[in-house]
Amino acid sequence: MLKYIPNTLTIMRFLLIPIILIGLFTEKYILSLILIIITGLTDVADGCIARKYNLISNFGKLMDPLADKLTLVSILTALVVLHIIPLWILLIVVLKEFTMVAGASFLYGKDVVVYSRWYGKFATFLFYVSIAASIITKSLNLSGFWNSIVLGIYCIALIMTVIALILYIHDLSTYGIIDKSDLKKDVKDVSIKKKK
Repeated sequence: MLKYIPNTLTIMRFLLIPIILIGLFTEKYILSLILIIITGLTDVADGCIARKYNLISNFGKLMDPLADKLTLVSILTALVVLHIIPLWILLIVVLKEFTMVAGASFLYGKDVVVYSRWYGKFATFLFYVSIAASIITKSLNLSGFWNSIVLGIYCIALIMTVIALILYIHDLSTYGIIDKSDLKKDVKDVSIKKKK
């Protein structure tokens, strides 16, 4: 029974996306914020449970980062449409995520797969903090100084997401890549293999 928990939490994150968006567009900001926090907590929980009990599955390796990307881009898009954040923040994130997806798709076709690393997760966490700050600012009708603070937090998150992209590229070139044959086992602790 325990082995299904990480993947169930990942699926739950997908299901929460439309509810979060509905909350944002109907100005139920507190509800959206609570659901975003739940999304972040389930993201942490499924990873911790999977690693602690060696329940890392090929579904989780592929769908967990996809849930991260879809949640982040969906919420940022909604915030841009609602004029809560500027468009350029979304464009940088989309460009980074497109690069990651294109690279991962190419490598998957070459019989290798790349999945989430700690620095990617940290960048995502910073965006969750940024999103929470912008929603709180909007719900309290704060402006001026507070908007500058929120923009600063987004800038930090953007810097970290660019650093994460660079680190992904560095890890692949320095330590090698993950062999897709590792995915043949449903449960396995997969680590990056060094080049010989």
